Amino acid sequence: MEHTCLLLLLFSTLVYSGLSHNGVSLSVRPNRSQFFEYESLIVSCEVQESSAGWTLKRYTSTGKLSACGTDWGKQQGFSCIVSLILSDSGVYWCESGSGEHSTAVNITVHAGAVILESPALPVTEGHSVTLRCRYRKDKEINVTHSNLTADFYKDGSLIRTETTAEMTIPAVSKSDEGLYKCSNSEGESPERLMTLTAGAVILESPALPVTVGDSVTLRCRYQGTPSDLKADFYKDGSLVRTETTGEMTIPAVSRSDEGLYKCSNSEGESPERRMTLTDPTTVPVLSMSLPRLLSSLLVVCPYLLVTVILLVKGIRRRAQGERFEEQ
Repeated sequence: MEHTCLLLLLFSTLVYSGLSHNGVSLSVRPNRSQFFEYESLIVSCEVQESSAGWTLKRYTSTGKLSACGTDWGKQQGFSCIVSLILSDSGVYWCESGSGEHSTAVNITVHAGAVILESPALPVTEGHSVTLRCRYRKDKEINVTHSNLTADFYKDGSLIRTETTAEMTIPAVSKSDEGLYKCSNSEGESPERLMTLTAGAVILESPALPVTVGDSVTLRCRYQGTPSDLKADFYKDGSLVRTETTGEMTIPAVSRSDEGLYKCSNSEGESPERRMTLTDPTTVPVLSMSLPRLLSSLLVVCPYLLVTVILLVKGIRRRAQGERFEEQ
């Protein structure tokens, strides 16, 4: 219990500490957080400039802090190859000589027959995520996706049953964060915490439907500010334009411009954003002046004038009656 608390404390410290370095990221292959015993894991430090001076470290569930190549893993360039056993469960990260570090990932090695395959790193809000229930029979090293019907749970509650053993969330949001697990006829997986991140790049586009014929500007924004980086703009998965200003303008949108848009630059890729269109509303009387509107109505409906006069007379009589009663 004490080791578990220390593990969680270190994990929280690594994720939220101000020493986190934006220029380095931890790569996990295959990209998942749960593994069967005797499977292979490759973790790497990916640094924008050079990986020199960065070390892969871990803190295991047994309470041991160490670097790759000491008593675990095989160092290969800037990567570490691990043949997993149960004691390899723990938190993994990259660390520099000055104490800077990458985001940490929690790796679980399971001795049972079922694991939940989910992304190892936090998921970008708006992206698609697929969870898979994996089954291994008799501890065979060659593992394939299960063809057994699987139940998927979030925070202890059943949310979906899938005959394909896969559950896809098309566009994840903050409400999708939580503890996930799966189960089938062969057993139950450990729980996995799925967390979300806003990401460094977003696509700024109108929140409401755009009127056909209007001008629309899409902006590729980096970490909350308009980017001056060259950006690629995509529609329905296909590149439509590259702009050095990070902005793309459609002078007069038409129905053919509807679709899913996203952008990317040297810092990352935005979530997809759907742009929908609406037809302009045509109400001619709205463009008329009030006198002209009343004149037109009186021409079309001569009884309107009589109705207005009677209405005014009725209001006056009611007012006179109320004054008489007061006297």
